[in-house]
Amino acid sequence: MISNLLVANRGEIACRVFRTCRERGIGTVAVFSDADADALHVREADTAVRLPGSAPVETYLRGELIVKAALAAGADAVHPGYGFLSENAEFARAVLDAGLVWVGPPPEAIEAMASKTRAKELMAAAGVPLLAPVDPASVTEADLPLLIKAAAGGGGRGMRVVRQLPDLADELAAASAEALSAFGDGEVFAEPYVEAGRHVEVQILADAHGTVWALGTRDCSLQRRHQKVIEESPAPGLPAELRAALTDAAVAAARAVEYRGAGTVEFLISPAGRAYFLEMNTRLQVEHPVTEEVFGVDLVALQLALSEGAKLPESTPQPRGHAVEARLYAEDPSRGWAPQPGRIHELTVPGVGGGAADGPGDRPRIRVDAGYGPGDRVGVHYDSMLAKVVAWAPTRAEAVRLLGGALRRARVHGPVTNRELLVRSLRHPDFAAGRVDTGFYERHLDALTAPDADDRAARHAALAAALADAVRHGHRAGGWRNLPSQPQTKTYGEHEVRYHRTRDGFRAEDDAVRVVAVSPDRVTLEVDGVRGHFDVGEYGVDHVHVDGPTASYRLLAHPRFTDPRTAAAPGSLLAPMPGTVVRIAEGIGEGGAVTAGQPLIWLEAMKMEHRVVSPVSGTLTALHAAPGSQVEVGALLAVVTELSQGDR
Repeated sequence: MISNLLVANRGEIACRVFRTCRERGIGTVAVFSDADADALHVREADTAVRLPGSAPVETYLRGELIVKAALAAGADAVHPGYGFLSENAEFARAVLDAGLVWVGPPPEAIEAMASKTRAKELMAAAGVPLLAPVDPASVTEADLPLLIKAAAGGGGRGMRVVRQLPDLADELAAASAEALSAFGDGEVFAEPYVEAGRHVEVQILADAHGTVWALGTRDCSLQRRHQKVIEESPAPGLPAELRAALTDAAVAAARAVEYRGAGTVEFLISPAGRAYFLEMNTRLQVEHPVTEEVFGVDLVALQLALSEGAKLPESTPQPRGHAVEARLYAEDPSRGWAPQPGRIHELTVPGVGGGAADGPGDRPRIRVDAGYGPGDRVGVHYDSMLAKVVAWAPTRAEAVRLLGGALRRARVHGPVTNRELLVRSLRHPDFAAGRVDTGFYERHLDALTAPDADDRAARHAALAAALADAVRHGHRAGGWRNLPSQPQTKTYGEHEVRYHRTRDGFRAEDDAVRVVAVSPDRVTLEVDGVRGHFDVGEYGVDHVHVDGPTASYRLLAHPRFTDPRTAAAPGSLLAPMPGTVVRIAEGIGEGGAVTAGQPLIWLEAMKMEHRVVSPVSGTLTALHAAPGSQVEVGALLAVVTELSQGDR
């Protein structure tokens, strides 16, 4: 029996595993990098051991340090979580060789599936349909588009789509570099890229006594940069015969490698409805909560039990209802999904109940699995996911509506997040109808991130922020006077608001708006006879979050700070985020010719690579970046002087 468990991971998944351990009386041990010294998972563990350094390669990818930490803390078992070393067979062996329980599949099964190329060979022998790998050295135009994938790991890292032959070499190099950074293994391979396909997977559980469960399907088609954003179970709209084929193939895949524990078999469904094996993840998936909610199981508890030798019941639990999960990221979808580091001031979702699934019921419910809490800082070294918000309801339509409403009403104060994108995605007609595929955001991103055509609600939010600020700081511009006076003004972004303070309270300059009540934290406005509440949170002297009746706003008081890009000289390439320069375009130097849109510099932040491209065609007149250098947001990386009209 496991008595003290170390989680060889961080963030949300470490907190998730600790929750089940607490419910079952198991002690918990965290490991942490210097950047994570005050992280939520460290605070929630019974004990914690430092891994010196901040980068993953120095810390969470150092298997020998983690085994040493487990022994020093008196742990008798190790749970790998997902990512990092979760699919590393050598790490699993090191854990077992140290006399510890490994909460995962046998190293041989991990080894068989860890290499995507080897896994495809095994699945072909087992009769599972798949996409044949393509040799990058012999690719022709007829083979395009191609998908470059990391042979080890997952989570969208080390993946690139190649649509033009001249891009192949650069994309292979970029995918390899990203995979090496994320997984410690730079091997990549290529396969045909199926346009408008659906990403559907099957959750499996297998014991050491020959029983294999296939716990339904999950649709994970809504993705950005090949990383999942919204997932649901069961996958909507699949014919019964296709569902049966997928679960049968998943069970065959598990039996082919004598699998034990929790795992996921992933498939690509073509527009014609044909299924292809993609890979088998020999670990718990980020999206496992939707399966837990539908089947009424705790997958982490089952992992622990199976690692202790337990036998699964022969009958698989029966599904009930529908569950949808949205990943809340600190990122800006309108700026190429750029990560947004910063401090979390508040993160609350209304209607949350329970932790891991206690069994399905008939009452709709909301669940949050978070890796950050108020006061925590999102850094640049790791993934930017703040939390997963999950809704369960008897029907898909109810679950989608419930999740959209919970996200809409959530208080998410701090860095820019993808919250508004999630709400709009859930309410999009195609998603509501179950018309989903991996090209969803390619088609709809511009519309989903466009500002509202009617900005009245934003103006009202700015007015609420100004009124709350006036009360909070005692009307710094002076009190009420029995004389006509100019209105008080305050500017947030592009919105300048005007109001008066009278003997009867505040009056908006806009006659259509009546100020009903004002406090430092809440303002009530009446617009055209309709009353609405605006909850206001002020952080410092310039950042304000306003949660209104229909939308939430992150406001910046003007002109305390300005975007550094607005003051930069034309042709300047500025760092869009803090990060590390990992690569400079080959053969490029000062004085060289570049073209508009040409990638020049690669930054790594939050375990993802981001390309900085030339804004114009011209000459690279200055290069300030160097591989390995750390840069802050707005740092000048290079300058491109545009070709004059006569030289074009």
